[in-house]
Amino acid sequence: MTRLLIAVLALAMPFAASAQDTLDELLQQVQQAAQEEQRVDQQRLQRFINERNNQRQLLEEARAELRAEEQRSDRLQNQFDENELQLVELETTLDERMGNLGELFGVVRQVAGDLRGNLAESMVSAQYPGRSEFFANLAEARELPTVGELRQMWYEMVREITESGKVVEFQSDLINADGVREENREVVRVGVFNVVSNGKFLQWDGDQGLLVELPRQPAGRFQNMAENLQQASGDEVVDMAIDGTRGAILAQVVRAPTIQERIRQGAEVGYVIIALGIFGVLFALWRGIVLTIKGNAIKRQLKREEADEGNALGRVLKVYQDNPDQDVETLELKLDEAILRETAPLESGLPLIKVLYVVAPLIGLLGTVVGMIQTFQQITLFGTGDPRMMAGGISMALITTVLGLTVAIPLTILHSLLQSRSRSLIQILEEQAAGIIARLAERRHGSAS
Repeated sequence: MTRLLIAVLALAMPFAASAQDTLDELLQQVQQAAQEEQRVDQQRLQRFINERNNQRQLLEEARAELRAEEQRSDRLQNQFDENELQLVELETTLDERMGNLGELFGVVRQVAGDLRGNLAESMVSAQYPGRSEFFANLAEARELPTVGELRQMWYEMVREITESGKVVEFQSDLINADGVREENREVVRVGVFNVVSNGKFLQWDGDQGLLVELPRQPAGRFQNMAENLQQASGDEVVDMAIDGTRGAILAQVVRAPTIQERIRQGAEVGYVIIALGIFGVLFALWRGIVLTIKGNAIKRQLKREEADEGNALGRVLKVYQDNPDQDVETLELKLDEAILRETAPLESGLPLIKVLYVVAPLIGLLGTVVGMIQTFQQITLFGTGDPRMMAGGISMALITTVLGLTVAIPLTILHSLLQSRSRSLIQILEEQAAGIIARLAERRHGSAS
């Protein structure tokens, strides 16, 4: 038993020595950690103390800067108050010294405002753009104009007057009738009245600052004048139409409806009247040609003794030649019958023309009533606030009336001419028949005596 205990102790002794070494190392590590933490704490404490001292220093500096700024603010406030007093004194002195210059300033601003609008709408601005901006700034200025600005205003006024009496050719951008912008077109300006290019009249658009070709041009003779003017050279004198309203009349040309547009305003009623008018005129011309041919044939028959059945008078004379032995009363009846047969072809178509010239104004009156009905419908729906809403019905009423009268008047004249012509031919037939009866009666009376 003793031997066994000795053996166990011998085995346990190395393990005990090893545990003792481990505890010593642990203790040493704990001491080192405690020393390290103490060192870190000392560093943190020292850093905190340093930062606290720095904050105190910054606070003192901020307070010193605040005191300095407050003192500077007091000085500036005092200076501002002094400047206010000085400004009041200077303004009072300025008002006293301005005197009549204040009135001059008002006049300059008013004149500059008026010139701004005039120059913006002037055709001279197409050649000298940008003039209205100067007057706009001058009209809105809060200070007295300088001598240079007054001279510039005077110069622009004189230049506008001078340019109004010149015919000048220059290059300018413009918008053609298709709405496409063209650059550097050759244009000719006639004072402040007209601008033309390639025989077309242009209009100055002050809002866009560009020349605009009128979509609808004046009559051809005026366009020829414009073309001749642009082609003229040197001191050559050419005729030219001048728009004294500076484009107002030309603007109305664009708005004025053409004949086709006016016809469209008459709508279906207008088309019916026009169709009747065309038919009536063509029919009247045809009847006039027929009567002319028959009249020429009758005139040729008057120069011949032998009856020709190819004309009305020849057929009447043929009745006499076929019945030379008839008594006067019977022959007279036969001749009257022949004249009646020839009267109907000569007067054929005249009643139709009469109906047309009577019906045309009645249809026009119908269009007037329809147009007024449309106008009152528009008034019922939209009121009378916008007259343009009623323009369509009123235009239809007036246009159809005009179309009806336009058709009726020439048809009335043509009917009168044709009727007069047919009556003259019938009168020739009656005169010739009466002459035949008179000669036959005279002959019979002579032989009986």
